[in-house]
Amino acid sequence: MSVTVVVIGYNDAPHIADAVASACAQGEAVSEVIAVDDCSTDDSVHVLDGVAAHEPRLRVVRRTVNSGGCGTPRNEGLAHATAPYVLFLDSDDVLPPGAVDALLRAARTTRADVVGGLCVRRELPGGRELPWQRELYAKRRMLDEPAALPRVAADTLCVNKLYRTDFLRAHAILFPPGRYLYEDFVFTARVLAARPRMALVPDRVYVWHVRRDEERRSLSLDRDGAENWRARVRAHRQAVAELSGQPTLVRAARAGFLDRGLRMYVRELPRHDPAYQRAWWDLTRAYLTAFAPADVAAAAAPARTAAAVVRNAPAPRDLGRLRDLVSKPSRLLPPSARDETGTPVWAADLPGVPLTHLERAPMGRLPLTVDAILKPAARGSRLRLRLHELYGRVAEAGPVAVQAALVHRDTGRVVQRRSASLAPGPTPGTWTASLRLRLTELEAGTWDVWLMLAFADGTTRTTQPRALTSLGHLHRTAIPSRRHGLVLVHPYATHSASLALRVAPGMRGMGDVVRRKVGRWVR
Repeated sequence: MSVTVVVIGYNDAPHIADAVASACAQGEAVSEVIAVDDCSTDDSVHVLDGVAAHEPRLRVVRRTVNSGGCGTPRNEGLAHATAPYVLFLDSDDVLPPGAVDALLRAARTTRADVVGGLCVRRELPGGRELPWQRELYAKRRMLDEPAALPRVAADTLCVNKLYRTDFLRAHAILFPPGRYLYEDFVFTARVLAARPRMALVPDRVYVWHVRRDEERRSLSLDRDGAENWRARVRAHRQAVAELSGQPTLVRAARAGFLDRGLRMYVRELPRHDPAYQRAWWDLTRAYLTAFAPADVAAAAAPARTAAAVVRNAPAPRDLGRLRDLVSKPSRLLPPSARDETGTPVWAADLPGVPLTHLERAPMGRLPLTVDAILKPAARGSRLRLRLHELYGRVAEAGPVAVQAALVHRDTGRVVQRRSASLAPGPTPGTWTASLRLRLTELEAGTWDVWLMLAFADGTTRTTQPRALTSLGHLHRTAIPSRRHGLVLVHPYATHSASLALRVAPGMRGMGDVVRRKVGRWVR
């Protein structure tokens, strides 16, 4: 039993050799690597020819016309595949060691048509890895058909799975051709609609590289225009149509769309112009009308609420508040409105969006909001925190104390655990605390701020504080340090509005910061 690895690429000469090498390094289980070049205009072909000169398993397929997407080159690679099993690899990603062996072993022992494994998103250049669908791949599973575990429909990736080649051909399963964004939504739905026997393994089988700083972003990361969201909705609508004969998978697919797609784009709405916001809102409202109440109910609470706001409001509103709600961690800012019956609602003028789940959710899952201001200083930096009320639940639990910790984003190292009491703030419905941090002791890199709130009733809540950006305090500060001479500290707000800080110790670190800024300016 052997595997064909189909590698697709377009104008990706800097990375495609690494992708091919990671496939060849899988060993004897890989009988061939088919690299489909989608009519590149850079040095991709020369790079592939150089690899093929000393790697007999590599076959290079050159397209004469660029397809504009990923589906056509994948289909072409599949058509050339000769091995019993096939998997797909993008030119800017890699297969980790042992990935094919783990997938093939499961296929052999379970006679599965499809075997899925854990994909990790590796943020570059830092190297932080975030598992994709961690719970789905937490343990080994055997499914006689996808409906036995409907949430497999939420894993729309095609690259973290091994497919029996004859199964794909017998059911005529192909990717949408041409420039079709999110083509893997449709392909995955077509696979699931054919009711394959599936195996899931916890092994790391794919490393998805996310390079946000490069000039040419991947199709899925290029979300500047409303057309990207339009393409995502179109692909998801078609995927649901492919699954129409299996209502449990349709429900899981729609819940997954809300939990991932809707939340991701709502987080970005405030940074877009009004024309984009209106186009996005209208398109989303129209699409959500097809969702049954049970489809929405199957999603997580933040996604359910955001969907309800969009469906009930005729025009964009509360974008900053919605962004905080759907971020991770989820936050819900005042006002804590109630309708005429006393039921918690999103807003007094939007009673059609009830928040009754907040009355019964455990403290550890409540979307509490803690504002933060960090003022770097030579004699000890001050972190000021303000906890907000949430429909009376905070006062009921009785805030007592807060512990702050700094966590290095790349290494996971935890330092500077500091505790302080929470006291009623000057504004009703708030509690405040102040902690002192020694930022000059931190190593270089990005540090996230984490908090653990303790309450008199014995409950706790772990969260990240929200960076207050309106006060103009998020600027770089050079702090004298006995160890480094100077430490450059830059507090900033992450994509989820959480407080984090970049640290560059010493003159060398400051030089690196300057070089990066100049490089971005030159580009």
